[in-house]
Amino acid sequence: MFNWYRPCPYDDEQKKQFHRNARTKLKALAKELRFDSASFEIRSNVGGIAVSGEITLHHDAVYIQVCQPAIGADSGVLIRSCEGRRDYTGGRNHFAPLSLLNDPETLAEYVRAVMSGDLSNISRLFGPLAVRRSAFG
Repeated sequence: MFNWYRPCPYDDEQKKQFHRNARTKLKALAKELRFDSASFEIRSNVGGIAVSGEITLHHDAVYIQVCQPAIGADSGVLIRSCEGRRDYTGGRNHFAPLSLLNDPETLAEYVRAVMSGDLSNISRLFGPLAVRRSAFG
């Protein structure tokens, strides 16, 4: 299993593996969410030497971005609603731990909650995510 928490900055090989694995996991997430292949794109921005860069799944209704936060917080998966693939600011930011990339079913449930805009459902899901975070972090 890939170690999402091994730092990418100043380690070109780790950064390549991080991007390759994140792209693979985002493709699996899109499949779990039953996204039509024409409704999303996956792109990668490697960034500079001091950062992990980011990998983005941009769907017509949701924007999901993976990175290693520079502040060290376990909030490496950003999820927010959007209105099309030209919307780069979207709705509210919601974060999930990088470890959820290894659990596409749970991550998909969280993404669906964000897409629905039902804050009570998002809050209901966040409790289990906080518990999982400590188990994987």
